[in-house]
Amino acid sequence: MSERKERRGLGRGLSALMAEVSHDAAAPTAPSRPDLVVPVEQLHPNPEQPRRHFAAEALEELSASIRAKGIIQPLIVRPIRDRADHYEIVAGERRWRAAQMAQLHDVPVIVRDFSDTEVLEVAIIENIQRADLNPLEEALGFRQLMDRFGHTQERLAAALGKSRSHIANLLRLLQLPEEVQVHLREGRLTAGHARTLVTASDPESLAKKIIDKGLSVRAAETLARDSARTDAPTTPRSGSRAPKDADTRVLEQDLSANLGMSVVVDHRPGGEGRVTIQYKTIEQLDQLCQLLGGHG
Repeated sequence: MSERKERRGLGRGLSALMAEVSHDAAAPTAPSRPDLVVPVEQLHPNPEQPRRHFAAEALEELSASIRAKGIIQPLIVRPIRDRADHYEIVAGERRWRAAQMAQLHDVPVIVRDFSDTEVLEVAIIENIQRADLNPLEEALGFRQLMDRFGHTQERLAAALGKSRSHIANLLRLLQLPEEVQVHLREGRLTAGHARTLVTASDPESLAKKIIDKGLSVRAAETLARDSARTDAPTTPRSGSRAPKDADTRVLEQDLSANLGMSVVVDHRPGGEGRVTIQYKTIEQLDQLCQLLGGHG
């Protein structure tokens, strides 16, 4: 029960946390007023920061900008207990790293009294708002917010200013095999290409064809449809079931995206059917049990 309170009972709520991050990411023409100016050695990265990789080239560009104009927007930090005048970075680690590269001795900060849970939530939100995220990184950010904090797709869409379909479509990408995800992560496939492969029976081979032939998204959709027709039995045997209709496939995708697990819907003509949920870890099974028991 205490875990549920932590997930649902955030003091500020998602909208307020979004306002903090949006305030931090405001346009350079409207800088925020800092609370303090702190030496760089008294600032420390958040150990739970979801973003582990900082592109060297992008940091060099930011460092050059800071060297020329200084830090326009202050970092958001919180005090570190038992370490006087030391702070943990809540938002703005890239600016802190770039400031050190630019040989700045201190940086402007805004101090907030965030809880551990709120710090992680703000870090995920800040990462989702970054322009250079690939679709999988964005999808993982949405999944973290849903799994760790109990947010729904509708709530995320409203707070982040994105459509529910945008969030649902990105979450579906997490169902793809690792090989296809690598192609997407490294830019050989776009999110549009990858979405056409979510329900394919052999997404790996289709992905290779799309890449080798340099197909457009529309051509990839045609390839996926043709492949589905080829895979479907042309003369069903007695007792076998017809291929699933589009509505059932979309329902499977929505359920899979919401649960973060593979879901198969076997709907029969008489109205009855079966839903199969496949989990990969004991943690996913525990999560599923909590959801079914009304404790998610």
